[in-house]
Amino acid sequence: MSSSEASSQDREATSGFCHLHVHTDFSALDGACKIDDLVRKCVEYGMSAVAVTDHGVLSGAIQLYQKATAAGIKPIIGFEAYVVEDRFRKEAQSEERWHLTLLAENNDGYKNLLKLASQAFLEGYYSKPRIDYDLLQRHSAGIICLSGCPTGRLSKALEHGRFQEAEREMERLIGLFGRENVYIEIQETGIAELAEVPPRLAELAERTGLPLVATNDVHYLDEHDADAHDVLLCIQTG
Repeated sequence: MSSSEASSQDREATSGFCHLHVHTDFSALDGACKIDDLVRKCVEYGMSAVAVTDHGVLSGAIQLYQKATAAGIKPIIGFEAYVVEDRFRKEAQSEERWHLTLLAENNDGYKNLLKLASQAFLEGYYSKPRIDYDLLQRHSAGIICLSGCPTGRLSKALEHGRFQEAEREMERLIGLFGRENVYIEIQETGIAELAEVPPRLAELAERTGLPLVATNDVHYLDEHDADAHDVLLCIQTG
């Protein structure tokens, strides 16, 4: 098969797929995607929509909306939140923070994302911009919730075999956002230690009737960008 034929098949395979978990360079020292390049890649592969879910911020929301709309791509605005039990507690350096993927379903959802992201800095900032379940309770309308990457609370509980904790977290998310707005997020990371998490998430979805959504936790666009992204991570982690 020629490279052009393979590329054509790749485009056909992705035309019905939409990335819902993407980090741009607004995820400081973590994401290596520029929004212009991201939109061009979506056009190239025939994707009809794309989300941007930067860490704790909505800094790229307007640029995404303008660039994607101009290119005929549906922009999905969101962010990956850092969730803690108490956003006002600022004592333990090693506190548990869980990731949660939040997407705006409509204009009310976008306004609530703005409130969450702002309060994460104004009230919850401690090393990272943090929110808690109390804040989510007050600003959950119009938001679609994906249960998060492997550092989400649901996945972490399943990774360590804490199945009751995972079910409690799932019920809490349903209580916050409504059953119709909660999706179990599943990723294939290729990390051996996490191999049991996807099948456990799939089993939980089947048992509860919640839908699964596959995401890829995108941090760069092309394979040859991997080394540059690794440099970013080295700077971030020292």
